[in-house]
Amino acid sequence: MKSPFIFALSTLLGTIIGAGIFGIPYAVAQSGLPLALLYFFLLGGMVWLLHLFVGEICLRTKETHRLIGYGKKYLGTGGGIFFTFTTLFGVVGALLAYMVVGGIFLRALLAPLVSLSDFTASVLLWVVLSLVILRGIRLITKAELFMNAAIFLAVGLVLVLVFPFMEASNLFAGGGGDAFLPFGVLLFAFVGWAAIPEIAVLFKERKDKRNLDNVISWATFLAVFLSLGFALAVVAVTGRETTQDALQGLVPIVGDRVIILGALFGLMSVAASFLVLGNYLKNSLRYDYGTPYGLAAGVAILIPLALFLLGTREFVPTLNIVGGVALSMEGLGILLLFHKAREKGERTPEYEVRVPKPVLFAIAAVLLLGMASVLFL
Repeated sequence: MKSPFIFALSTLLGTIIGAGIFGIPYAVAQSGLPLALLYFFLLGGMVWLLHLFVGEICLRTKETHRLIGYGKKYLGTGGGIFFTFTTLFGVVGALLAYMVVGGIFLRALLAPLVSLSDFTASVLLWVVLSLVILRGIRLITKAELFMNAAIFLAVGLVLVLVFPFMEASNLFAGGGGDAFLPFGVLLFAFVGWAAIPEIAVLFKERKDKRNLDNVISWATFLAVFLSLGFALAVVAVTGRETTQDALQGLVPIVGDRVIILGALFGLMSVAASFLVLGNYLKNSLRYDYGTPYGLAAGVAILIPLALFLLGTREFVPTLNIVGGVALSMEGLGILLLFHKAREKGERTPEYEVRVPKPVLFAIAAVLLLGMASVLFL
């Protein structure tokens, strides 16, 4: 591997574009297009900065850590406990959501060949992806490159199918629903900072490390614009009738073909995110707590399965809570880490993010208000 840029880009992009993208059209239809575009602009820019902050934290530290380890290093024991909670809450919740919706996609994709229940398909998907997680990041980066190509191909074909059925009036027919819904859904869909420590280890040479900020920027903005394009295309077809999974509402208008392409798109995006987040949780336990490999891998892959088997299989509520609460909390922690790493960092980073302090306070205010809206409104 002469240059890790492409593999790092595909890994981060694959992490960001996960199951959350399928909840975005419904959130846009509920809040209305003007308000949804404001959320896209605000949260897209905010998450981009938080991604860059995590990258700078990685570059300021000599040892290999994940957010838990950075929390312990720069914020003390309390910081380690805080990020342990947010990591377990956020990553396990995301893996559970990916299992639930991934099973639906796999069942739909295999329907012409074999009849499976959603439950069986979810467990089968978990088995395959867990085996890849056990092999580690090198195999995952290669798998991500293939899956991202499949994602863009499938999205392109879906857009071709729905294009003749789009009506501009449908874009403005929504609104009047939950005005705060896009916050948790979009934050879940845009955040990929768990992958940044994973891809940072791919950059061995200093000349390669200088590209980390470019990888972060490209991946973040590609994911935001792909999500926006997908949401607008779906809402332009289904308007107020947009469903929570985006695809079911298209079938009466576009036909069954969209289900197959949508299932392929969904399965690839879910698998890509599942692999990176599962590997991230495994490595957080290994590097930040010294957990033996087997035990760390077992925790990462078995806890989501256990919750699934116990009956926790609600997709949209999981997205909303994980995005609006766990990721908001983690974002606040990242702001504090960013500040402390600049004071206590051990090396000069290959890039520095220069932002005025009022911007940092504004990000904190948005995260706090968004979290409050999910919990209390």
